[in-house]
Amino acid sequence: MSTIATTDAQHTTARVARTRLRLTRRGRVVFTTLAALPVLFCVGIAMLNGGQASAGDRAADVHFDTVTIQSGETLWQLAEQTAPDSDPRDFIQDVVALNALDGSGVQAGQEIAIPAQYDR
Repeated sequence: MSTIATTDAQHTTARVARTRLRLTRRGRVVFTTLAALPVLFCVGIAMLNGGQASAGDRAADVHFDTVTIQSGETLWQLAEQTAPDSDPRDFIQDVVALNALDGSGVQAGQEIAIPAQYDR
């Protein structure tokens, strides 16, 4: 008799029903909304704080002198006169960036801004 009791116990434990989680349409909408809320919150915070990064007071602190280019004068010559202790290539790069020039070519009579770090 002991063998019959063991056999019955095996059949009853093997018949445990497995249930699957089923979401209704409303459940999917609620789940999706709850999952999207943190993302929307982060995007909203980023949009509100994004304007501060684009505008700052740093541009107001820039000081420079202006020089009028003479006939036949180049930026290299201006670099040697204005900043003899600095590398002329660095000077030219800074002047081109400050004046938003297309290249290193300049015209006679053109006023060029010189960064304050290269004061005479």
